[in-house]
Amino acid sequence: MTDDDWNEVIETNLNSAFYCTSAVLPSMIEQNFGRVVNIASFVGQAGNFGQANYAASKGGLIAFTKVLALELAKYNITANVIAPGFTATEMTERIPFDRLEQIKEKIPLHRLALPEEIAKSVAFLICDGDYITGQQININGGIYM
Repeated sequence: MTDDDWNEVIETNLNSAFYCTSAVLPSMIEQNFGRVVNIASFVGQAGNFGQANYAASKGGLIAFTKVLALELAKYNITANVIAPGFTATEMTERIPFDRLEQIKEKIPLHRLALPEEIAKSVAFLICDGDYITGQQININGGIYM
């Protein structure tokens, strides 16, 4: 892996969350209310061969979110992270059919998540997650428990 490969993924997946959160926190603190929901990956917990940069960025995002939860609770701001498994997106459409079938076999529910299933969990945390903070919610069909 090159330095550029490492830095590009860290910048996209981890630094961007820091920059976005930093931009909105002053108004959340001022109104004494807010919801932060980050999207990580089960790879941030389990690792994945050949994806050190991706796993590190998503693992870092999980840790970043937990620190936010601790530091922002006094302002009535919750912070949680969703850790999806393989999800039916343009990214997984590029996986060769045979390899995708192998992946599905490793998932106890034997299918990919739908984007809507991930979105519902985000909506729940924003709308109804008043007493949920610092949590990592795994939506992965059982591939990582």
